Amino acid sequence: MAKVLEGLCYSESHEYVRVEGEFGYIGITDFAQQQLGNIVYVDLPDVDDDVEAGEEFGAVESVKAASDLICPVSGTVVEVNEALEDSPELINQDAFANWIIKVKLSDTAQLEDLMDATAYENFCNK
Repeated sequence: MAKVLEGLCYSESHEYVRVEGEFGYIGITDFAQQQLGNIVYVDLPDVDDDVEAGEEFGAVESVKAASDLICPVSGTVVEVNEALEDSPELINQDAFANWIIKVKLSDTAQLEDLMDATAYENFCNK
């Protein structure tokens, strides 16, 4: 069973948002990394890129498949997790500790459209 953390917001495309003040840390869920298998590459956006909820912001490639990253919220990229450039397998080790991008949230109301941990668990079990 994939790990699901309380207090995060989850999207149907298996990204999470950890909100800290006006910032959101976005990554893929434990469920997503299990489905992908060994991750070999993460395509990161640039700092200062604007991202839109529901739009692609990068991709994750594994030995099995490539998967687009869909942003769960809108905002401006203020930081990318550069460790993933050299060590994309960190996501396999702990998907929640190894976020992909940090964004300055432009519309916190969008968080209400995302699932909480219980709803996400139910979604994954369908």
